[in-house]
Amino acid sequence: MSDIQRILPKSFDRENHWYEKALNATIHPMVSFFLHMKAEQIVKRYCHLHPLVRPAQLDDLLNFKPKHFFWSGADLINVTSAGAKRQMVVIETNSCPSGQKSMPLKDEQQEMGGYLELMRHTFAPLVNVRRQATGRLAVIYDKNPMEATGYAAAMAEVFQEEVLLVPFPSESLEDPNVRVSDGTLQCKDEEGFWQDLRACFRYLTQKPWNRLPVSSKTFIFNPVIACLAGGRNKMVAAKAYELLNGELQGSGLAINTPETIWDVSKDEVPLWVNKLGGQAVIKVPYSNAGQGVFTIVSRAELDAFMALDFHYEKFIVQSLIGNYNWSSQTAKGKLYHVGTLPDKRNNTYVSDLRMMIHNTEHGFRPLSIYARRAALPLLDKIPEGEASWSILGTNLSYKTPEGAWSSDTSRLMMMDQRDFNKLGIGLDDLIEAYIQTLLSTVAIDKMAQNLISIKGRLKSKLFRSLNNDEKLIEEILKSK
Repeated sequence: MSDIQRILPKSFDRENHWYEKALNATIHPMVSFFLHMKAEQIVKRYCHLHPLVRPAQLDDLLNFKPKHFFWSGADLINVTSAGAKRQMVVIETNSCPSGQKSMPLKDEQQEMGGYLELMRHTFAPLVNVRRQATGRLAVIYDKNPMEATGYAAAMAEVFQEEVLLVPFPSESLEDPNVRVSDGTLQCKDEEGFWQDLRACFRYLTQKPWNRLPVSSKTFIFNPVIACLAGGRNKMVAAKAYELLNGELQGSGLAINTPETIWDVSKDEVPLWVNKLGGQAVIKVPYSNAGQGVFTIVSRAELDAFMALDFHYEKFIVQSLIGNYNWSSQTAKGKLYHVGTLPDKRNNTYVSDLRMMIHNTEHGFRPLSIYARRAALPLLDKIPEGEASWSILGTNLSYKTPEGAWSSDTSRLMMMDQRDFNKLGIGLDDLIEAYIQTLLSTVAIDKMAQNLISIKGRLKSKLFRSLNNDEKLIEEILKSK
């Protein structure tokens, strides 16, 4: 990871902030149409297809004003049932979502794409309203330098001032580039001097709570509480979704998720896997980038999981969505992947969709979209000895033997004229994915609001009651 850098206005260079395959890609007309739809058009179309949903209620949700979770990205899968009822299912919601480097330009004349859109319409208004704040601007990151540098260059352009680009990996706690002084976030500059920050863009994806405080005088975008409330905490996210679904009961709106059992100790895992028919997904709730997720379709895979040692004490267990012949049996029946359209070898692959949204003066708006497919095709029967993750896992991130992060871009499916048609989804699926992402984001922001006191501090007793994992609690308390 590079050292601290000074990023200046007019320094944005597209070649540094997009994957090579995305640089000259042309956005698919249907995706472009969706991204340019007005909110009232989306409400009209969605309510036409979901007649129980009241337009006024959906409009209120689209215009929901978050207090903590301003920018998010949900991972969704396109599923169907034996009765051919299709839906988008939320797998997780991210508080530092990647995606800009994979997204073709929505408007060819705007070369900064979503980087500039997020900075201009979401980050800048939130910073400018805090007019009394003093100090510098920074982007603090631990991975994904391609996007972190893009956001820093776009920030410098919008504010017309120098921005500090500061690496802050989890391994740097002995000699950190960032600290808190009298409640204000500070970072080192190029010469090693500490600088007060009035605002920072946080791209810390790995346990951000072990480096940044929940409460700070510096405006942090998104704040750590957005992670603890569900943006980097699948345990609390599941409970946030459940609470919002309770509020929405009878409205025709709901967050679609796999059947989820939370607060599961390791010894209990086999019992819940058995309840789900022997097929399940086990997740370490606080991991991301495909780490800490275990797909179980056989006794051998369950035994392999049980033989591992884990830092954390609690897990969540979810119903597995695979092929119809080997998906979990739940009270609502089986769901299985729609998958990609068959290729020239007649193979269908599991794929997911990342929908990124941001809050603006016009409410929540879609920002970027991309998809990923699994490494091996979706089969009616898994070959003996084949790992189910290679058929079901879609995440592109992986760690090299040296410990650095990299991406398998061969499985990236962009919203361009070449890849989009392979996904087998249409305009109404994009709208559904957008509404699901909106609902999951609102749920997590509401949970964050409940977890923060009037003085801006974490309600420790309430958080512990929702997420009583001692290892996680220790990490949070160390950073206070």
